[in-house]
Amino acid sequence: MLIDRAGLAADELARISARVADQDTLGAVVRGCAAQQPPQLIVEVVTQDEYTHDIVIRCPDERYLVYDTT
Repeated sequence: MLIDRAGLAADELARISARVADQDTLGAVVRGCAAQQPPQLIVEVVTQDEYTHDIVIRCPDERYLVYDTT
């Protein structure tokens, strides 16, 4: 589920939603980052507990995606 906390334009939100739709595991997120041109960087992994991590991705447009993974 994608939550828009930035107030994106509808077309941009649709583009990002389509890109992340199949990223339901941490492995899929990493593969998705590597597949981008240029590849997107995972800039931080924040460990919440032994099962939950927040993954911060820097996008080319100077925005960030944050994944809450369990």
